[in-house]
Amino acid sequence: MPDNACSKMLFIINPSSGTGKTNWKQEIVNFFKDKHASYEIFELTGKEDKDEIKKKLAEYKPYKVIAVGGDGTVKMVAEELLHTEMILGILPAGSANGMATELGIKDEVQEALDVIVNGKTQKIDVLKLNDKNQSIHLSDIGLNAMLVRYFEKGNQRGMLGYAKVMFKVFLKKRLMRLDIQVNGENISRAAYMAVIANARTYGTGAVINPEGNISDGKFELIIMRKLNLVHLFRMLVSHKPFSQDCIETIHAEKAVIISAKKNHFQVDGEYCGKTDKVIIEIIPSSLKVLVPLLNK
Repeated sequence: MPDNACSKMLFIINPSSGTGKTNWKQEIVNFFKDKHASYEIFELTGKEDKDEIKKKLAEYKPYKVIAVGGDGTVKMVAEELLHTEMILGILPAGSANGMATELGIKDEVQEALDVIVNGKTQKIDVLKLNDKNQSIHLSDIGLNAMLVRYFEKGNQRGMLGYAKVMFKVFLKKRLMRLDIQVNGENISRAAYMAVIANARTYGTGAVINPEGNISDGKFELIIMRKLNLVHLFRMLVSHKPFSQDCIETIHAEKAVIISAKKNHFQVDGEYCGKTDKVIIEIIPSSLKVLVPLLNK
């Protein structure tokens, strides 16, 4: 059954997300003007956003909390809703909207808003990384994390921005030496990146983990062993899965990745500096999210 349309809702808008072509505040107001709904709109300022979100949640006590932004905004809001009765909704307004895509939420404004009112609730898994970071989507160490760093530092958003930094990153690519403790085994690998995958698809649309299921109580380690410009182009543009001779997939509930040197590390599209160790543990069914009714 759809969730009650009259439930108390808090829309958390990140004005700095995406290209700014859509006036999300106005779209929300227009959508609900003829509906009996209780909601508030809260805009982030970029200053102490996490603390401000906590304060607003405690003050307003919403039932549904809607992140209006990209994957970074979704992550920031989701972290405050873990193990609570509050439900996360997503309006995809960022340069990268991988989690919205994963949940079947389209970037068409009216359809996305309809999910907030008429969608169903699904419990999903969350990954705990190094006891301090939570990941609901895709995190990695190595090449893509370097791309995230350059993209954050750049001044161009969208696919063109990704394409520009992609070639810069490719020129700096290097193999990492990794020791991995997983499923009772110790394995060593040379890899360009190791993806810690709860989901299937990056925000660019690239399918890195076709076997992924965000509600199955497991995650996947994707070890990228081969990489060239054709692979990068395929990842960014064609949205087809990598061929199996390029990657190795390991299903797990816990794992430890140890690198011989510190490498770039990102969590759900947020650059987290360099690290030489990632401890991963899955926390099953720890976050409630809104998805379209037709989702399986």
